[in-house]
Amino acid sequence: MAMQASEIEALLKAAFPDALIKIEDLAGDNDHYAAYVVSEAFRGLTRVRQHQMVYAALQGRMGNALHALALQTSAPE
Repeated sequence: MAMQASEIEALLKAAFPDALIKIEDLAGDNDHYAAYVVSEAFRGLTRVRQHQMVYAALQGRMGNALHALALQTSAPE
């Protein structure tokens, strides 16, 4: 079962209300996405920890409903 980009964005927005979020469907199949997330919540954290936070926000859908997600995360400049 694939996920819509809007569902990914809603989950991320719920977890990171201040975030600037861009979701891109890489293959046109609702299964392979790139997500760009900029949030103050990431300030001072390692890239690994930032990505863990994004995966947690997806509430177990990564690897199930969502097959692949290329992540770029950062704090605002």
